[in-house]
Amino acid sequence: MTPQFPALLEAFFTDRLISQRRASPHTIASYRDTFRLLLQFVQRDVGKSPSSLTMSDLTVTLIGTFLNDLEKNRANASRSRNVRLTAIRSFFRYAALECPQHSGQIQRILAIPPKRYSRRVVDFLTGTEIDALLAVPNQTTWLGRRDHVLLLFAIQTGLRLSEITSLRQSNIELGRGAHVRCEGKGRKQRCTPLTRTTVRAVKSWIKEQGREDSKFLFPNLRGDRLSPDSVQHLVSKYVAAAAKTCPTLRKKRVSPHVLMSVPE
Repeated sequence: MTPQFPALLEAFFTDRLISQRRASPHTIASYRDTFRLLLQFVQRDVGKSPSSLTMSDLTVTLIGTFLNDLEKNRANASRSRNVRLTAIRSFFRYAALECPQHSGQIQRILAIPPKRYSRRVVDFLTGTEIDALLAVPNQTTWLGRRDHVLLLFAIQTGLRLSEITSLRQSNIELGRGAHVRCEGKGRKQRCTPLTRTTVRAVKSWIKEQGREDSKFLFPNLRGDRLSPDSVQHLVSKYVAAAAKTCPTLRKKRVSPHVLMSVPE
């Protein structure tokens, strides 16, 4: 019997990504977010709940409309759209082996081309701009203290957004030779030294949280991992506030990825 879509999607994650390909946690999280957005879109615009979806419902027209919705209503850039398309293609390549009767439909979806885009010159922040940005978070509040340390840590280490949000206290060594260890894109392990200023700030932050290796270094209010959207929001908020005292920031497109690739 042909597996139903919910069972097929579950098997894609548990069997294909985790067991067979041993995909990294970053890849799994990215694919999970893609299908969360797709299922929400289908329920909102088509009126079908995730549990009642079938493979026949996932037409090339529906997938194309979903990708357009990402750009129009979620303001996703072409690069983000292409990331979502990559996850969808991966699922349908798996489905082609499990549901051969849908081969024509699957091939049409796999033929959706990625969107071309121009690579922009990456901006960087000057010392004055960095100081203005770090001065904005209100450090009399828990969120302000967290955000200040997060921004400082990101600027100093240059870690990727996914690396920053997945860090746990166990990844940080604050003694002699202070450093942070993380697993980045492609399961690459890397070790980044920490400056004295960053060490002092992180020590104070961990002391406030309470030392526990399994805790996320920069959690949300529930103690869970920060989402990419949350980091995007806080960076945009603080950049807009900092631009009032540092006008040069208004001319720069500062995103978490730009912020986290700033030279010391």
